[in-house]
Amino acid sequence: MSPASSETRASGGPWGIVFALFAAGNLANGLWMLANPGHWYIHLPANVPGSGPLNEHFVRDIGCIFSLIGIGLAIAVFRPRFRLTALLFATGFYGTHALVHVYDSMRGLFPAGQWRYDLVPVYGTTLVLVVLSVWIARSRQSVGGR
Repeated sequence: MSPASSETRASGGPWGIVFALFAAGNLANGLWMLANPGHWYIHLPANVPGSGPLNEHFVRDIGCIFSLIGIGLAIAVFRPRFRLTALLFATGFYGTHALVHVYDSMRGLFPAGQWRYDLVPVYGTTLVLVVLSVWIARSRQSVGGR
């Protein structure tokens, strides 16, 4: 049996499901941003208009990032050895994104109460990704750094 086929077979289970869910969410958001930035801007339940006027080019730029993160996480569903790397990229993006939201909230760029919209999709997702990254990194150490 080739290493690729045994690795693909090992991709099932709870970790595969977790990665598939994160991949699907990021891909859906990214593709929505790329396909119809105006619709995304108005209909995403995150008060995006509170951050300023629509810039379709910028929304598409960020859609590329979400799509790439989704692709990386989707690959990690079937290639467990890439899971930590994919998680670190996703966590890096979400973490810096969350810090930008904190900074912009503190300087008054966002309307008062914006944190309520950001709590789950920005801060909550970042926290979950940090926990998953640490968990997977520790589990790798316990099995010899694989």
